[in-house]
Amino acid sequence: MAAGFDRVAAVYRLLERLAFGRQLERARFAHLGALRPCRHILIVGDGDGRCLEMVLRVAPEATITSIDASEAMQAMARRRVEAADAGARVTFERADIRTMPLPPAHYDAVLTMFVLDCFPPDEAAAVVGRLAAAVTAAGQWLFADFAVPARGWRRLHGRVQVALLYAFFRWQTGIGASALPPSEALIDGWGFRCRDVQESRAGSIRSVWFGRPSA
Repeated sequence: MAAGFDRVAAVYRLLERLAFGRQLERARFAHLGALRPCRHILIVGDGDGRCLEMVLRVAPEATITSIDASEAMQAMARRRVEAADAGARVTFERADIRTMPLPPAHYDAVLTMFVLDCFPPDEAAAVVGRLAAAVTAAGQWLFADFAVPARGWRRLHGRVQVALLYAFFRWQTGIGASALPPSEALIDGWGFRCRDVQESRAGSIRSVWFGRPSA
């Protein structure tokens, strides 16, 4: 999977802009303001570093760990951090989140933006469990991803969109997933409760701010 995302790294942002305009970018950034008081933040699968760059601005006291399996994507993120002169605040880890050791109850917040959809349901469940264990009892989870609305024409639109996306990314990157995992339910199952939701594209793109009740 990592090698596949290396393959599309150079054109990823262009493809995203052609297909969705700035909708995915807005979904990534929708709830970042909630991170302002955080001190330790984990970002998983950020790709070219656009979300990381914004997190550095909105959480000026935080140190950030950015994990990505793609060497090419991570190189792009590193260049963004260097341009922002914020390298001392970021630790880059090129690793597979399915196996990388994580410190227990360490992070104030974890961000998964358009990444859990890369995993089949059983792998997504394992990844969510590993990440939940790395977040403090008062921690937050910021999530953005595609969705299939429950009914009507919006459901048809969502299903077609997701089918096309999986067809492309399975072809280009070799991801093992072929359908969206129940990511929000999995996150909720680890004690995170929805605080706010923003939707776009007829409900087929969702950005969710989760927090544990003690937060």
